[in-house]
Amino acid sequence: MPARDNRRPAYISRSSLQTLLDRLVSAGYACLGPTAKDGAIQYQPINNLNQLPRGLRNDQEPGHYRLRQADDERLFAWNHGPQVLKPLCFAPQEVVWQERQTESGMSVKQSMPATKPTAVIGVRACDLAALKIQDQHFMRKDSTDPHYQARRDQLLLIGVDCAESAQTCFCASTGDGPALDGGFDIGLAELADGFLIWTASARGTPWIEELDQQPATDDQLAEMLQATENAAAGQSRHLPNEKKLTQLYQRLGHSRWLDLSKRCLSCGNCTSVCPTCFCYSYEHHTAITGDSAEVVRSWDSCFSATHSEMGSFQVRSGIDQRYRQWATHKLAGWQEQFGRSGCVGCGRCISWCPVGIDLTEEVQVILNEGSRDV
Repeated sequence: MPARDNRRPAYISRSSLQTLLDRLVSAGYACLGPTAKDGAIQYQPINNLNQLPRGLRNDQEPGHYRLRQADDERLFAWNHGPQVLKPLCFAPQEVVWQERQTESGMSVKQSMPATKPTAVIGVRACDLAALKIQDQHFMRKDSTDPHYQARRDQLLLIGVDCAESAQTCFCASTGDGPALDGGFDIGLAELADGFLIWTASARGTPWIEELDQQPATDDQLAEMLQATENAAAGQSRHLPNEKKLTQLYQRLGHSRWLDLSKRCLSCGNCTSVCPTCFCYSYEHHTAITGDSAEVVRSWDSCFSATHSEMGSFQVRSGIDQRYRQWATHKLAGWQEQFGRSGCVGCGRCISWCPVGIDLTEEVQVILNEGSRDV
């Protein structure tokens, strides 16, 4: 059984989940939940369970994502959409400090974000694992990013087990799902007629204490465990183990990198939907009056042409070099930085790649002992 809270999960009805939502809204929380918008599952503000994707499923393949309606009442039977938790803490674009010329000299002021308590409902295990990596990067003991931490401290995370896997999922091979395994405050497992619920933090406990709970039966616990086991067994894609992935650095001359450059558009879609990528750039915007300026931080990507610029040249001018940098750093280099690979097996980079490049396939070809170097 995956790591759970010390207490046995309890059973609640779907109406009790509405009670939890009502309590959070009344306490001043901004509640974000999955909704069907523009043909995809997206986190949007919610205050009623009727806004959740009741009976919806998602079909995902390389370069393909579609929603379809099923004839049931399940609210979390989909896997995930293109959105991740990352922008809730690491803003896609924000002013980090402002400068102004005054009579006494230059004034520099840090620009902090406006925040409020935010509850996110329906978070998956892979995204919780990704957020842990983001925390390691932005909240280091020796250098904490104040903008990230200000938002992170406001999050209440309500996770849910995955009972089904998309064709692009491979979290079982990275050890990051389908069952919840830490990093959340309240856990849910959806059953046919309700939910099993438990807490994994002191912060989450008060929110479920007054819900109408019943002791979970052995059959309900078995249903919960069987669902995640089936979801893991249903995954056809996988990444090699982390020790094997470090061998990517020994395959920098592999012919597959050049082959990838003929297919990859260098659009950066994979890094935009990736829950762990954290590249960013700074721009200095000066007012036309010349007496004030602001420094803006924006998401960047190692696939962008300017990402590796140094002076008058690009370190990685070719798409083959950019894809190689992304893959080797994420899968091998991050192991030195964070003690694990930077991939959590969500498969978004596969589903949302416009030409359907499959990271798991490319890595396995490159690491094949009999494959060819150039």
